Formats: sequence, C-alpha cells, structure tokens
Amino acid sequence: MCNLYKYSSTQDAMRRLFPGISDKAGNLALGSIYPDQLAPIIRHGNSGLELIKARWGMPSPPFVLKTKRDPGVTNVRNLSSPHWRRWLGRANRCLVPLTSFAEPRGKGQGNQWFAAGDGAQLFFAGIELRGWRSVRKVKDGETKDDLFAFLTCPPNREVAAVHPKAMPVILSTEAEWSAWLEGAPATELQRPLPDGALKKIDSEL
Repeated sequence: MCNLYKYSSTQDAMRRLFPGISDKAGNLALGSIYPDQLAPIIRHGNSGLELIKARWGMPSPPFVLKTKRDPGVTNVRNLSSPHWRRWLGRANRCLVPLTSFAEPRGKGQGNQWFAAGDGAQLFFAGIELRGWRSVRKVKDGETKDDLFAFLTCPPNREVAAVHPKAMPVILSTEAEWSAWLEGAPATELQRPLPDGALKKIDSEL
C-alpha cells in the first residue's frame, strides 16, 4: 500500500491550476512525504479553495486501537464503513498533489516508484478533517491537527505487476478534480488510472 510519495512542484503551479486559490501553506519543503508528516492539500475554505498543510493520517477506527495512541490511517478503501462515511461528503473532500508515489516490491526489495506517463499533474482523491485531537506520538501528548488521507482502489496494470492488491485513487484531469471537490459520489471516482497512464521511474526523480 502506498505509504510514501513525493511532491516536487511549486506553489505557483498550484495557483496557476486553481486561479484565486488562497495560499495558506507557508513555505513548502518539497520531496518525500511519509505518514504522519505535514503535506500540502487543496481543500474548501470559507471563501473558496485554499492550499494548506495537513498531517497525513486520518483517525483510526476505535476497534483497531490497543492504546490511547493513534498513529492514523493513510489509505481508505472501505467506503461503506460508518467510520469513513461521515467524512466522504463535499465538506471533507480535498486534493493531495503528488509528483510520484511508491509501492513496495516485497520484503527486502525496496520500492517501485510511479509517475504520470504524460507528465500531467496528479492528485490523490483525499479526505480531510480539521482540528482533530488525539495522541499521535506519546512524547508529544495530545495534539490538535488538521488531517488527511486518500482513497485506494484495485490497481491498474502497471501497479498490479508490483503490488496486486491496491493502488491510490489518482485524479489526472480538471474534470475529475472538480467532480471530486464538488462531491460526486466517491464510489464513482474510486477507480484505477487507465492501463498505460503510469510509468516506472527511479526513486531519485
């Protein structure tokens, strides 16, 4: 499952793609993004779309927690779960920009990276939650965070050759970005990219 991706575009690029967006992200550190780290997302604000930083990992279902600590859930597959249904509406939709993402090859074999075959800007289909209080790290105690995760789906041909169980839901066109943000049924967009839409790349890219 994808638990590592890279974002190497610029805030100016996001502003060009979404004219009038409010940039509240501050300085973005570009590069590899791991679970529980801050990363840029595009979400609904009080007066339109806004670019902000949020922490990767939505709240875990209570039944999986063995202690008070909740490390968060990075990927969401079961959209029929009551735990996730409450956050699937328009108000909690977001786009998570990426340049490439990694899937594990297998134990001890490292990761395979994927990027758009045509160089298009990609976004994960994300959900977000604001002001959630939880213990992410014991040493930090309870914190209040804006959180996000993204949907997964069956893999396309390229990803299935490496990871046959799932891949992230990736949106690659303006129509898909708009449909997701405006609340189109999540099940309609929970689908893989077409075969051939991704290329394998070196991890350095």
